Amino acid sequence: MAFVIVGLAGIFGTYAAPVPLGRALVREAALDQVLLAASAPDEASRLAALRPVLGDSADAVLSGPGTLPERVARERARIRAAFERQAAGLAMRLRLLIGVVTLAAGLFGLAMLGVGRPGG
Repeated sequence: MAFVIVGLAGIFGTYAAPVPLGRALVREAALDQVLLAASAPDEASRLAALRPVLGDSADAVLSGPGTLPERVARERARIRAAFERQAAGLAMRLRLLIGVVTLAAGLFGLAMLGVGRPGG
């Protein structure tokens, strides 16, 4: 029973693990769309339409110092660094979760076996 609980904690962890990667991929796709929109005849309207998709990257990409490709490259680097930080933080939390659940499951197993009780 104790091993089942640990296994379930690991399974739950697998649902959370791809979240930072998914966010980074969506933002990378939006940056690709920005570069495509920049070469279109109706550049201004296409870029304005991408503002909601870009989220907090919109101001850094659509305005600021440098050319559009330079701003996109800087934002890609920032997004990748943020992805690495988020992934490392999530990995640490998942390890902590699995460690705590393993400890709790072990204590539960000991309690079920009666270890530590008189006559147990």
